Amino acid sequence: MATTYFTEDHEWIRVEGGVATVGITDYAQEQLGDLVFVELPEAGRKLAKGDVAVVVESVKAASDVYAPADGEIVEANTALSSNPALVNSAPAGEGWLWKMKLSDDSQLSGLMDEAGYKAMIG
Repeated sequence: MATTYFTEDHEWIRVEGGVATVGITDYAQEQLGDLVFVELPEAGRKLAKGDVAVVVESVKAASDVYAPADGEIVEANTALSSNPALVNSAPAGEGWLWKMKLSDDSQLSGLMDEAGYKAMIG
C-alpha cells in the first residue's frame, strides 16, 4: 500500500515499494494558476533533499519544485511536455512530476501526513 507525505513547500510524495512519485499539491496548483510549461528532470539525475528538481511555469509565475528526499530519478512524467495542465486538473494523479528511487527512507519521517498538511494550509 502506498503512503503519501507532504512538505512545507507543497510537494507530495507517494511511496510504494521503494519508489516515490512526487508532485505538487492541489493547494499549490491553485496558488500558481494555469500551468503552461513544466521543465522535467532527466532520468538518472541524483537529487539531494531540498534540491530544485523541476520548474513549473504558470500564467502567474515560475516556481521551483524541490526534492522531498534524497534519491535518483527513474522517470519523468513526459505527458506534461504536451499537456502541463494535467498538473492543474489532476495534481495528485495524472499530474505527477517525477518518480525516484529513494536513497534514505528515514528522511520521510520529517514530512507531514495529510492531516498535518491540511492543518498547515488551514
